[in-house]
Amino acid sequence: QVELVESGGGLVQAGDSLRLSCAASGRSFSSSAMGWFRQAPGKEREFVAAFRWSGDATYYADFVKGRFTISRANAKNTVYLQMNSLKPEDTAVYYCAASIRLNTIPNYYAKRENFNYWGQGTQVTVSS
Repeated sequence: QVELVESGGGLVQAGDSLRLSCAASGRSFSSSAMGWFRQAPGKEREFVAAFRWSGDATYYADFVKGRFTISRANAKNTVYLQMNSLKPEDTAVYYCAASIRLNTIPNYYAKRENFNYWGQGTQVTVSS
């Protein structure tokens, strides 16, 4: 059984920073990529960022480019999401996801259906 555990969410003010962490575990589990999605109340879950282990490739949604950075830990199956210059519209539950599929198409990991495992989510609230 594969488990993804997120941490690092919280309540901050606009302009502040937060760092989310996600660790995936499971016997013989090895992901090809891990990513972050978010879901605000009343909205669809949307792609935020992804990290593909092969080539250390990173992908971002346009609305976070220049503000958020996804990175890996030394241990595989662990990723971080550094969020700077947070805005009230960044308020959402942030979900970590892992994909066992390897693909180099640029938008492949921007699609929810290409991830196999999901965490429970961590709340990020940004006050104005």
